[in-house]
Amino acid sequence: MKITLTGEDSIRLEPTEGPMTIESPTAERQYSPFHMLGSSLAYCTFSVLYSWATHADLPIDGMTIDVTWKFGDEPHRVSDVTLTFHWPSLPPARLNAAKRVAAMCTVHETLLHSPNVAIEAA
Repeated sequence: MKITLTGEDSIRLEPTEGPMTIESPTAERQYSPFHMLGSSLAYCTFSVLYSWATHADLPIDGMTIDVTWKFGDEPHRVSDVTLTFHWPSLPPARLNAAKRVAAMCTVHETLLHSPNVAIEAA
């Protein structure tokens, strides 16, 4: 798996052989917590799509997943996230099913239904 930092507000996931890598086009671009958030959504979505594709005997050739985000204020936060999957080998008749499968990602569901978050001091 390869995650590429495509911008300060975007990442791309590409399935590859071997260990997961995180790459940046420049040394100045650091892997931020926001890149981590986008990466977790992309990786989770890939996992459910890959599982479905395996069971449906569909090739994942050329698949990439892009995640972009925007910030909002009051409070400062990630306000919008867009996930786009590119899957050239997916038969067009399976596109709607693939979208439904992608929405089953647990990270996606977590973002849609905010968890309670507690901050405690030890």
